Order: sequence, then structure tokens, then C-alpha cells
Amino acid sequence: MYDLTITGGTVVDGTGDKPFRADIGIKDGRVVEVRRRDGDDAGLTGESAQSIDATGKIVTPGFVDIHTHYDGQISWDGLLEPSSQHGVTTVVSGNCGVGFAPVQPGREQWLIELMEGVEDIPGTALTEGIKWGWESFPEYLDAVEKQSLAVDFGTQIAHGAVRGYAMGDRGARNESATEDDIAAMAQIVQEAIEAGALGFSTSRTEAHRAIDGEPVPGTYAAEDELFALGRAMARGGQAVFEVAPAGTAGESLDGPMRELDWMVRLAAEIDRPLSFAMVQTQSAPDLWKKQLDIAGQALDDGIRVHPQFAARPFGMLFGFAGYHAFTHRPTFRKLKAELSPQELGTRLADPAVRAAILADTDLPPQPLPLFDALYAMIQHAADSIYAIGDPPDYEPTPDQTVGAIARARGEDPLATMYDLMLESNGTAMLMMPFFNYVEGNHDAIHEMMSHRAGVSGLSDGGAHCGLICDASYPTFMLTHWARDRRRGPRFPLEYVVRKQTLDTATLFGLTDRGVLKVGKKADVNVIDLDALTLGVPLMAYDLPAGGKRLIQGASGYDATVVSGVVTRLGGADTGARPGKVLRGVR
Repeated sequence: MYDLTITGGTVVDGTGDKPFRADIGIKDGRVVEVRRRDGDDAGLTGESAQSIDATGKIVTPGFVDIHTHYDGQISWDGLLEPSSQHGVTTVVSGNCGVGFAPVQPGREQWLIELMEGVEDIPGTALTEGIKWGWESFPEYLDAVEKQSLAVDFGTQIAHGAVRGYAMGDRGARNESATEDDIAAMAQIVQEAIEAGALGFSTSRTEAHRAIDGEPVPGTYAAEDELFALGRAMARGGQAVFEVAPAGTAGESLDGPMRELDWMVRLAAEIDRPLSFAMVQTQSAPDLWKKQLDIAGQALDDGIRVHPQFAARPFGMLFGFAGYHAFTHRPTFRKLKAELSPQELGTRLADPAVRAAILADTDLPPQPLPLFDALYAMIQHAADSIYAIGDPPDYEPTPDQTVGAIARARGEDPLATMYDLMLESNGTAMLMMPFFNYVEGNHDAIHEMMSHRAGVSGLSDGGAHCGLICDASYPTFMLTHWARDRRRGPRFPLEYVVRKQTLDTATLFGLTDRGVLKVGKKADVNVIDLDALTLGVPLMAYDLPAGGKRLIQGASGYDATVVSGVVTRLGGADTGARPGKVLRGVR
């Protein structure tokens, strides 16, 4: 007697082996049988409480997303959308050195403003949505464990929160840590790992700043602090040291190489995996190749150093619902303040309104928040901004830039930009890639994905709510990299599946999942690969306090299963909440 059977599908089991036709039997949250359907084999014959016919579909392990920011959203959203809409069954949060534990009573708002600035999550949503009830990191895990979850949730302890807790305002201002400070932080980190944190994360890129412009605590931490916290992490248990290195955003050419030197030495000393963000920048377009070479040599030497790559260009989406070129024009501001989003789209189409906005003089930007001056950059970047269409094309050609379209139309680029954003009743989005698109194609990303050290990451699920929706990476990986890419080589389906199942799970020591093998956790996706389609990004206003976020859905997911329980069927939430809080190996 099975709890669930999935029959007749083509199994892509996560190991990287060739797909095969098989039935899968599930009992008590585990895979108990994988029966190949060779020749006339009738498949599983035992009774089952529930069965899914996967004929003509692919069956994969649930996807493991290791780079998310659901630290606050976990308080109010047990679904953890949009990640759960894209076949993700396990998320790892607490990345980039920001999180919500530990917290000194009375300093909750400081952590909110830190997260708001670094990850562009509306502070009002965090303030209204987070249900505080902890001080230490172990207490945070205990609080999250009381939540009803559709996916499994693991998290790391963040350097920013640790520094703020142990050093107060001195830590927040990035002052140098004393020996006593370091000892106090080390104790907090070890305690967190022993309680179940999956890792420790730190940010050293100056692009990561709190809403008041202050760099994330830990940005300038000296080696003695970093190494002491790494050793404390290793004493606590099996965990990952995660880094957003200096120079990640292109602000320094030699920063990433200096960072790699200490990262490799630290990973060697503590014998724990170290993972770092890696992107291709305009200022140093070939630097990532050197980073890959160093990571590869480290692996050859038995040192586990893994760059995290992004599956597509890394930048921003913008339209009338979010950031754009006209946010500081008085006519637009007045209309936005008076109208609903639906009404705004209709009014913006009025020729008189269009003419007024295009003729307006911009109001001056404010020094804070940090994103307030984006409009000026956008106005002068028409040749780097792309119309991505529906379904979205994330590898567009030069003729799809706003500048090229404007020249073809004989128009001013800002007028063309206005009209492109006006499509679909003012909801259309344009793409401005900052990273991973220097040559105007995905060849660099392909090479990153091909490297043995690289792991799929940087989706930032739950973050950058007004700028991106890269929580849809798992679907993009399948559609673009395994099926649709036309401008360069693709990957075999089994390779793409492994990169976001076994490989990501293994990095964080989650050895019970990531493959469809007997005895493994029954996290499963049933996918109609031929019909799998990535939707256009749209702005939703569904966060607490009416906060907005970009959402990108998908069609083609027939079923998602977590611990043997069907959580999504036909793309819709079933209401089942079998998800658990993950605790690392002590």
C-alpha cells in the first residue's frame, strides 16, 4: 500500500543520468520504489491512496533554491511564493549577511531597515508582517518551526545581525571589532549552527547598504574576525560559509581576487564548503574566468570553494508599476497618488497625459532612499534597455533595445520607452541587465554553468521586490537552457535538473533529498515540459500593508510533492502544509 504513486512518467532523477520511464512509489514521505517501465512492464501494481498519471510528462526531484531572502516573509506566507510556484520544495534563506536573528529587544526596526535597503523589501510590509517573538537565533528557528509551511525552510545566521547584536551601534557602523567583540560573535555563531543554522553569511560588497545608506555590518571586517567566525561555524557543525564578495557589483576590479585569496585559505582551514556570488561585470568582463579557475584549482586540492552563478542576466525590470524613467515627473507623481494601478494605466494612455509627462522637468532626487535616483540612470540607458516581450526573452538581440526601436521609429528614446511600458494597460516591463550580458548573449553564463565548481544560486527569492523576480530561475533553467535557447548551445535536460537538485542540496549537506532514489525524501515535480511556459513579470500588491512585489508565474507544473504530500496540483495550491524547518547536522 503506497501513500502516493506517480506512474508512466519520464524520470529525470537528479543524478545527471539519462532520463528513463518509470513509476515511483511513495510511503511515509519517502521514495520506497522506483520501477522502470522497460518494454511491456506493467509498472507498480500495489494499491495507492493517491495516484498521479505522469504519462508524457517529466518527473524530477523538487528544486532546492539555496539563495533566498524569505527571512521575514516566512512570518506571514507559508507558501513562500513565488518560489513554490516554480517547483521549489526547499529554500535556504539568510543570505548576503542580512537576517532577523539575533535581535536585541528594541532594535527590530534597525534590522528591518537593513533588510529593506539591501534587498529592496518594503519596510512597511516587514514591519506589519513579521511576528517577532525571539531574541537569539535558536529562538528564531523555534518560532519559525511553529509556522505552517508548504516547503522546507532552512536558513543561515547573518553577519549583519550578529554584529549588531554583539556590538550595538559600533557594529552597525562597521567599526573594528575588539577581541572581546569577536569572541562574543563567535559564541553566537557557534550556538546558531548547533541549533540548526545551515551556514553563516556575510556581505562585503559596498552595493549592499541599509535604507540610510550605511554599508551592511561586516562589509569591512578584518580577516581575524572572518576567520574566527568561520572557525566558530565549523565547531558548531556541518555548515556553509557564504560570501557576497567585495567587487561583486563591479565597484572594484581587484576586490574579488583579494577576496578569493582569504576565502580559499579559510575554506582550507575549517574544511567546510565556502560559496560566493559570481557575476560578469562591465568593468572587468573576464574576471569571472579567473575566479572559476581558482575555484577549480581549489577543488582539485580538496578545498570546497563554489561560485554561485545566476541563470540569466542579472539586473532590473522596470515599468510604470515600479521604477522607471518618469518617476520624478510632476504629472506622473500626481496621477500615481490619485489613481489605482488599473486606473493609472488607462490615464497614462491619454495622449494629453503622455505629452505632459514627456514635457515635464524632473524633480530633484533625494539622497535617501538609495534607489531614488534610478530614474536618471534609466533615462540615459536606452541602448542597454530591452523590450523582452511575452513570453519574456531574456537573451534579446541589439535590435530589441529601446534605443534601436526608437531609431527605427524615428522617435525620441524616452517617447519610445513610454510607449513600450504602456503596453498591456501599462503593466509591461523592460529589462536592463547590469551583469552577465556584456557581450549581449548568454555565452558567459553557459560557461559558468558548465564549470564543475559552479552552483545555481542568486535567485534572491522574496527580495528586490520592485526590481526583479528571479525566483523563477528553476522554470527558466528548464525552458531556456534545456529546451528553447537558439543563440548558442543548450544543456541536456538531466544536467539542468541536477544543477538545481542534487548539486544545490549537496552543497548544504541536505543528503536526504535532490535525487529520486529509494530511501530519499519524496520531494517531486511532475512537469509538462512541452507546455512549460514562463509568464511575464507583473506587479502584485499583496504584501502586508499593501506592499508591492514583482510576481512571475508559470504554466506546465502538473504537480509538486513535498515529503510525499501533494502541495500544488495543476499550478494551484492544494492547502497542504507538509513543510518543515531544516536543521543542519550538528
